[in-house]
Amino acid sequence: MRSVTALVLDLCAVTAFVMIGRASHTEGETIAGIATTAWPFLSGLLIGWAAILGRRRSPALVGSGVGIWLVTVAAGMALRVVSGQGTAVTFVIVALVFLGLVMVGWRAVAYGVLEAKRRSVTR
Repeated sequence: MRSVTALVLDLCAVTAFVMIGRASHTEGETIAGIATTAWPFLSGLLIGWAAILGRRRSPALVGSGVGIWLVTVAAGMALRVVSGQGTAVTFVIVALVFLGLVMVGWRAVAYGVLEAKRRSVTR
């Protein structure tokens, strides 16, 4: 899988997390509101990606996804604190669960599909 595709899927995961969260709290979907909520996590995502690429690992691997996911949430929460946004324990848990399921999940599914294709070719 190409790195660009992997990055787009991760960006979609973070954007979905923000949009669903804002909608569930009826905070509205203004561009400014979405940007205020999203920037810490998007920054964390880029930090996670830089760390994985710096280690010369494929960002599409499941193991890389775990690292990117954890850095995204940790850095995102730290940046929220620095910028005066909230980090309630339940919010941290929801962010960990949702982003973990989506960011690691798509990688696991992709791996399973590629592995099934590889097995069918070698038979």
